Amino acid sequence: MRNMNDLVRQATVIQNKIAALRQEAANTNYEASSGGGIVKATVSGAQEVKALVIDPKALEDGDVEMLQDLVISAINEAIRISKESLEREMTNLSGGIRLPGIF
Repeated sequence: MRNMNDLVRQATVIQNKIAALRQEAANTNYEASSGGGIVKATVSGAQEVKALVIDPKALEDGDVEMLQDLVISAINEAIRISKESLEREMTNLSGGIRLPGIF
């Protein structure tokens, strides 16, 4: 029974580390840009958009569709970066073992 207690204790420690990592990630911001920096998006580790900066030059030619594409691209890239960062940290935490359903 001692081995089972050790296993439960280890699982609890890992759960606590995962919770702390998620909290830390939620407080971390990730930035990406598109259009050579014309649009910059910042998202949290919880994939919430925190900021969106659009250079006024983007409005000069009046191409709304291009601006929309740049905004979407910047946001999606920032989200991708945040997810990759969290996945990398989770993999490090688990000793290289991918834990399905954890994030």
